[in-house]
Amino acid sequence: MRRVFLLFGLIAAGAALAIWFADRPGMVTLQWAGFRFDTSVGVLFALVAVIAISAAAVYRFWRFLRRAPRNLAAARRARRRRRGYRFLTQGMVAVAAGDSREAARLSKKADRLLQEPPLTMLLSAQAAQLDGDETAARRYFEAMLDEPDMAFLGVRGLLTQAIKGGDSPRALALAERAASLRPKTEWVIEELFAQQIAVEDWGAAEDTMIQAGRRKILDPEIIRRRRAVLAVAQCTAPDAAPDETGDLAAALKSAERGCKLDPDLTPATTALARLLTADGKIGKATRLIENAWRRDPHPELAAVYETIGAAGGVAESDLDRVKRIQRLAGGCPDHPESHIAMARAALAANLWGEARRHLDAVIGQANKESDVGARVHQLMADIEMAEHGDAAAAGRWLAKASRPDESWICEECGAVHGAWRAVCGHCGGFDRLCWRTPRNLTLATPDPGAQVTPDPGAQLDALPAAGVVPAPT
Repeated sequence: MRRVFLLFGLIAAGAALAIWFADRPGMVTLQWAGFRFDTSVGVLFALVAVIAISAAAVYRFWRFLRRAPRNLAAARRARRRRRGYRFLTQGMVAVAAGDSREAARLSKKADRLLQEPPLTMLLSAQAAQLDGDETAARRYFEAMLDEPDMAFLGVRGLLTQAIKGGDSPRALALAERAASLRPKTEWVIEELFAQQIAVEDWGAAEDTMIQAGRRKILDPEIIRRRRAVLAVAQCTAPDAAPDETGDLAAALKSAERGCKLDPDLTPATTALARLLTADGKIGKATRLIENAWRRDPHPELAAVYETIGAAGGVAESDLDRVKRIQRLAGGCPDHPESHIAMARAALAANLWGEARRHLDAVIGQANKESDVGARVHQLMADIEMAEHGDAAAAGRWLAKASRPDESWICEECGAVHGAWRAVCGHCGGFDRLCWRTPRNLTLATPDPGAQVTPDPGAQLDALPAAGVVPAPT
């Protein structure tokens, strides 16, 4: 629309100029080189305009001829780039389709047309991976490291290869480099955290979570939970054990941090209680367990509570232990774990009726007897043997122990662990252990790659013995 108005404006201006010259005809005389020219002002103006337009046209034609070779070369390069990008796109489609031969062919064509290796390196590396040539793929990924715009892709490709090959130290180094290139990318932070966990570098993993929190990369609740688990892992690591070469003060600090970050994390509470006991702070450890018991009774809390009494420095009789366990159970008297803890203490003190009463309460709370764990039936069998020496009655109770007790189970692979740990010993999952009844019994092994699935009888033997709860390590 603007061009239409401009055209009409020029026509109107030309018409007005012609009228103006017609109203003022005037004469112009030009003498040059023996010649004389007589004409009107309007004709002279028109002649000058025609000469100017012709000169401009000749100049533009001359520029066109001068630039023609360069323009033709540029057009040829543009055409090659369009074809190269088309081959590059088709190569990516071939990679997605899993056609390694076609991807390699298109990669070579794109590289020949584009003559820009950074653009085709990734396609060439992916084609090599599809073809199973990891050496060639690594060579392409390493070449990307020298290109600033491709460095991250090269690091990611090498990192994927290192993880696939089980090279944890190299994977950790590459994850750290990826984090330096993209410190605000969630995938990078998660991968760096996973590699730090794989080598059990708890301190570095916690620093990664702190940085993720400052940059608001992950959910604050996820960060808080992970930091709590990492704190417990640090204070329960072999080099942090107070009875070895570890620093008790540092272990206490880690345990306290874990409890503060997640008060409901039972392993954090038990670890802190053990460390407080080792430090001679019996009263503080006792109050810690009692407060935790009020929130969520757990058999490991009762096990640690018993060790606190034994570490008090004063000989404790069986009846004194019953009274002390009664004080613990009083925080949540109707809970099955309170009854079981009291039954164990009463059995040790030869209070058969008291022990039987608490176990009957547990059985009465269950919907059906098959829902009662093996610990209760084992304790009933122990009572029959200790009070009456009745092996037949004890055998009948043991025969009812068909339901395994709760234990630390990996939610990822279902492996059973005798004690809590930050990383599953079977699949390597971090913070995947929860306290529940096993469904598919698979025993955890120290080697994460080992797939061990013993027969049910062997699995039951490997579970914590009735009445004995393993302490976290």
